[in-house]
Amino acid sequence: MEEIQNRPRLKLTKEARRQVELEESLESLSRYLDDWIKIPVVGWRFGLDAIIGLIPNVGDTLTSLASFYILVAGVRYGVPKITLLRMAFNIGLDYVVGSIPVIGDAFDFFWKSNRQNMDLIRERATGKDKGTTGDYLFVGLIILTLIAILILSIVVSVFIIGLFFKGIWNLFNF
Repeated sequence: MEEIQNRPRLKLTKEARRQVELEESLESLSRYLDDWIKIPVVGWRFGLDAIIGLIPNVGDTLTSLASFYILVAGVRYGVPKITLLRMAFNIGLDYVVGSIPVIGDAFDFFWKSNRQNMDLIRERATGKDKGTTGDYLFVGLIILTLIAILILSIVVSVFIIGLFFKGIWNLFNF
């Protein structure tokens, strides 16, 4: 079993993959979105994802769009497709649960999808500029799917808000 785990992926050992240097902009984006502010004494950290996520739908949509940059960076660093799919799942889960009022806001303080995705890139990267056209097409399809989920959730939210205001309007119109 140990033979399989030590087998190099794309001629790089696990130790060499960890040495692949990541762009400072990726590190900064991840830090600002997930770990920007530290609560003294407790040591909890949160970032713009949790703060901007307080704005219903708009905040979660904006932070998801910023997270797509880290996902595309995974392709540039030669991350395998299965890992790209896991990174997309992290972003999708952050968006879907984050858009639930109150519960989603609390979830954003604990679920650090961008930090998790950066850890995945560090662990699975094979080197800069290693992405193929097929990898970019795969991530493009993933991003289009995530954008469809974003749009669908916004449409459902607008529909629910419309029903709410229609009910209030009917309540005051005798």
